[in-house]
Amino acid sequence: MVGAARRAATLDSIEAALSSAAFERAIIASDQAYQPGLPGLEVDIDDGPFHFGRRLAGVIERYGLASVVYLGGGSMPLLDGGGLSQIARHLEGGAAITNNRFSSDLVAFPVIARVLAAIEAVDRDNGLAGALEENAGLAVEELPRTLDTQMDIDSPSDLAVLALTGEGGPRLRDYLRITRSSRVSPPEAGTYRGTVALDLDLSRYQCVLPLLTNREAQIVVAGRVGSHSWHYLERETACRVRLFVEERGLEAEGRAQDRTARSLLGFFIEAAGLARFFEVLPSLGDAAFIDTRVLLAHMRIEATREDRFLSDLSDWKSISDPFLRDFTRAAAEADIPILLGGHSLMSGGLMALNEHAWRQHENSLPPEAAPPVRPA
Repeated sequence: MVGAARRAATLDSIEAALSSAAFERAIIASDQAYQPGLPGLEVDIDDGPFHFGRRLAGVIERYGLASVVYLGGGSMPLLDGGGLSQIARHLEGGAAITNNRFSSDLVAFPVIARVLAAIEAVDRDNGLAGALEENAGLAVEELPRTLDTQMDIDSPSDLAVLALTGEGGPRLRDYLRITRSSRVSPPEAGTYRGTVALDLDLSRYQCVLPLLTNREAQIVVAGRVGSHSWHYLERETACRVRLFVEERGLEAEGRAQDRTARSLLGFFIEAAGLARFFEVLPSLGDAAFIDTRVLLAHMRIEATREDRFLSDLSDWKSISDPFLRDFTRAAAEADIPILLGGHSLMSGGLMALNEHAWRQHENSLPPEAAPPVRPA
């Protein structure tokens, strides 16, 4: 499900980049074949053992690249050709550009001395910008933290947000539209042959929308919430927001792996139990966004990707881990809508839902009504 959406979004991003005339070519580094039919696109296949840094450095060397715009598959699916071309032109200044220096999805950089050695040591792409700054001596500049630069496809919750808001490029929108249908008829069936219908229950997301534009409402947001998201929520939502910010840099700094992550929500659940936690939560807000990856790290639970994704879908019956199954069931049966997900839900996902909520609110007003005023 998520993999197919990422492939669709990747091709959308490549087509947008190539159509901007700012890029000489595009290269997909993958372990499987693509049949995209896009002029200017090459596919570099390697199905051997994967190491991010060595793979990226190998592609740069093999193709003799002098400058690179690296974009993780499915990352920043709302960034259009204009935004990508601006990034490419900015490389002429000699600095590296990223969407987040601490957890990068996009990194643009010139290939100068020490760059390849710095890249080869990087295990995951979220550490790429930091490695170029610390080990290659490149100045790193950050893109503005906007919906376009913060939305990502990491989990089913991100797909639910995109499906609800209708955002994304043409292939991604088609994938979400077609595969959410239980019946796919030719010629559309061939496009996603072998893909099952997405079981995306959007009802909880829809229940959250009117709260975001309601000055009397309050939402709870718990997890890896960056300062840009705090400021955005303060400026752009009408509701009150109760924030529990925990474990920023969880993956980039390896705290999940070395078992040093700590969570206030986790301590509460350990002390009072799941039943009491979900009994108290509605007294704190009318809806909740919970970053379950932080909670799992606190509990020292190495949940499978399948279990995490099933939790995001609220499919608690199919989850194998006992704690995550019980937590997901309690969240699904709670008295308030609770959205579960990862880092992207706490950032671009929240932003996308809020923008969509305001559009719906504005469209619901009679023509003679004054336009709604967002919080100052």
